[in-house]
Amino acid sequence: MYPLLTLLILLLCAVPAAAQENARQEAARRAHAIASLPPDAARRLFGQVKTGSHGPAEPVGFYSRGCFSGGVQMPQDGDTWQVMRLSRNRAWGTPRLIAFLQRLSAKSAAATGWPGLLIGDMSQPRGGPMLTGHASHQLGIEADIWLKPMPNRRYRASDREEVSSDNLVRPDRLDIDPSVYSPAHVALLKTAASEPQVTRIFVNAAIKKALCRDAGGNRSWLRKIRPMWGHNYHFHVRLACPAGEKTCRDQEPPPQGDGCGKELDWWFTPQVLNPKPGRPGRPLTLADLPPACTQILRAP
Repeated sequence: MYPLLTLLILLLCAVPAAAQENARQEAARRAHAIASLPPDAARRLFGQVKTGSHGPAEPVGFYSRGCFSGGVQMPQDGDTWQVMRLSRNRAWGTPRLIAFLQRLSAKSAAATGWPGLLIGDMSQPRGGPMLTGHASHQLGIEADIWLKPMPNRRYRASDREEVSSDNLVRPDRLDIDPSVYSPAHVALLKTAASEPQVTRIFVNAAIKKALCRDAGGNRSWLRKIRPMWGHNYHFHVRLACPAGEKTCRDQEPPPQGDGCGKELDWWFTPQVLNPKPGRPGRPLTLADLPPACTQILRAP
């Protein structure tokens, strides 16, 4: 009995220890990424800032080339949401994004029957280019939402570093995995796309294909949902720039139609499924961002 009890205790202790080790490795990778960048790289500069700036909430620039002031941090827990990957310090956004996610989580829980949503990367404290993983997420008005329901319990901090989302896409990437994909995913994405503030939602092309089959009679919400490489574990929701905000540059409206025709077929061609690797681009510098981003970066 005692050896069995000892083994159980060791196993229970190993879970948070493994999470701590993963967190240390992630911190080491971030430190190495910072050190390997040129001193003037915007990723390096924004990636080292730990808190938001004072002043009014204001997105500046474009989704993939900008920053924001007056950022606030998403609360780790709510009645219908939990924030994941806390060690990344990417759960920041404008107050408008925070309020949107809180409202969407409640609506989505009602629509799907899930306890709530798991929130992934949002933005860094002052936006700007990220060290790893994203070309956009720079204005404090975008977020990744996991395609996995929130559990009926609160994840520990260690769980939030260890738990993975659900992969909805088959290994051949030609369609969804029917053992994972469910009507709740359709309800979730329809709920998000129906929000007036949302201008784009990015999902894997296989998920878009499944939504085209399962959308039902009202297909207008499909227009905002666009295929994108990756995005098989989460969907990316992008808000439009605030009305009248002159410092924020919105993208063009989504194309007309539901996006379920020949334009979707292109995503399943060999050259798209197996693209040739390209040369990495030059890291953005502060000079590549709007001048106000330098002020935001240096603000208290």
